[in-house]
Amino acid sequence: MHLSRRIVFVCSALPCFAILVLLPALPAQVKESTIQKDMGKLRSLSVADRPPATIKLAGEISTLPAGKNKVQDADELSNLVTEGDQGADALQAVADTLSKALAETPIPAKGDQPPMPYLDLARLVRYEGVTTTLNDPLYAKAQQVLAADDADVAKADFSLKDMHNKTVTLSGLRGKIVLVNFWATWCPPCRTEMPVLDAIQTRFESQGLVVLGITDENGFTVSSFLGGSKYHPTILFDPDSKVHKEFHIEGIPRTFIFDRDGKLIGETIDQGTWKQFIVILSKTDLHP
Repeated sequence: MHLSRRIVFVCSALPCFAILVLLPALPAQVKESTIQKDMGKLRSLSVADRPPATIKLAGEISTLPAGKNKVQDADELSNLVTEGDQGADALQAVADTLSKALAETPIPAKGDQPPMPYLDLARLVRYEGVTTTLNDPLYAKAQQVLAADDADVAKADFSLKDMHNKTVTLSGLRGKIVLVNFWATWCPPCRTEMPVLDAIQTRFESQGLVVLGITDENGFTVSSFLGGSKYHPTILFDPDSKVHKEFHIEGIPRTFIFDRDGKLIGETIDQGTWKQFIVILSKTDLHP
């Protein structure tokens, strides 16, 4: 622990005496610009280095003065912490910081939907297993919105064209275990996730698993991106984003897992890892 020295003057009827006292140093206030710069570097860090860096950023944001900027920084970090598997400690640290920022500076709603920071906090709680003490009607509304969205996804169906102009219908895959992944070529976390999805498709295809990658881009863009590489998941095109809207997609990548009966059994709200997908798939009859 670093200690700072402070001179304390003790006075009475007698002359004052200076006493040298060692007190803990107060943490320096980190500039918001520095925090923003460090958040921009998170994706370049190794898998091992990223969680502690995220926890450090959460602590620094927590010390910022209350206000909309603090909420925005905490919300931005909440979108970064879900990329990959950064662990429970990092997720909870970010949720605590976002909860604190919203408690200090509630964000007013515009229309019927709660503002995005409330929805992002509710996603961390609902899908990532963190907790929050935030007591706010807009947060409660966000929880209701996510529950309603999942209910819509559970009964969703679609028919889309693949890269060979063949129509694939979700309900036509009953009897299969289906991962529906929303992605795009311009999305860095999507590109990082693709080898994982490819490996899952290859590993479990013989047991009846199908990975569907849905994009709102066109065939030329996707073909140019893939080049001559062999990507095993089936790519489907949603040019008018109708299916994106049906699944309430607000950010990508996003993956929904359906069992052989077409029941929604799990989802990832960002870039998933092999371990995260296997945890959900373990609810089925697949054998690793």
